[in-house]
Amino acid sequence: MNLVVQGVEIPTRALKELAKLTGAQGIQRITGTAFRLLGAAERADEVADYCREHQLDAAWVPESRRLRDFGLFVTDMDSTLIDIECIDELADVAGVKPQVAEITEAAMRGELDFAESLTRRVALLKGLPEGALAEVFDTRLQLNPGAEVLMRGLRQAGIRTVLVSGGFTYFTERLRAQLGFDAAVANELEIVDGRLTGRVKGEVVDAAAKRATLLRFRDEIGLLDTQTIAAGDGANDLLMLDEAAIGVAYHAKPVVRARCRFALDWAGLDGILNLFN
Repeated sequence: MNLVVQGVEIPTRALKELAKLTGAQGIQRITGTAFRLLGAAERADEVADYCREHQLDAAWVPESRRLRDFGLFVTDMDSTLIDIECIDELADVAGVKPQVAEITEAAMRGELDFAESLTRRVALLKGLPEGALAEVFDTRLQLNPGAEVLMRGLRQAGIRTVLVSGGFTYFTERLRAQLGFDAAVANELEIVDGRLTGRVKGEVVDAAAKRATLLRFRDEIGLLDTQTIAAGDGANDLLMLDEAAIGVAYHAKPVVRARCRFALDWAGLDGILNLFN
């Protein structure tokens, strides 16, 4: 088993101490902020405690696992691919951010049914001008670190990519085109006479829909259940993360972090590539 260690900075001393702790046979550089400890013995609790103290990410990866083994990557959008919750920023423009953010946090922690939470939040946006969507996309939305590197690496490996979100098609479609996703699935806001009606069209994209999206594309491509990777941060992503062969909790809520074998708390999204390159 190999131990992949990542972080914003990784002191040589930390690598040596982890190698000693795990009895690793060698240290291999992946990038300037990612290293592989070869032939490390799994000592999960000790390694987790050490990495938490030193702000490092660590993942146990079988020696034979490579990026070319996978064929599908599915990721959440808000607070995973990008650094905001789009609905919270729309609410800020509308002057109702505290009310909406409170509902968002409860939903992401798993304390509130997602479909109900989305319906309640979107209702608070009733009357908001359509132009607010462009304002949020153009002035408030930023990609999370490593997003572009991740997408380039996945494309080079021939992996199909899907963006699936409990957010809105206005944002997912633009990000799909910008980053080269093969497909995007999200909720569509109803707009009449240039203003949001406070409703979404069709069925809400919730946790079950995210899981179903992963399964649909997996089956369409003809992949095994061992050939999928998913990334997310909130409770609405759990079913999708559980279904994927590799579920990555990215800077995730505690309820998600606790369920995932693979987690990136400090590294950027390109850390997903480092697990298998």
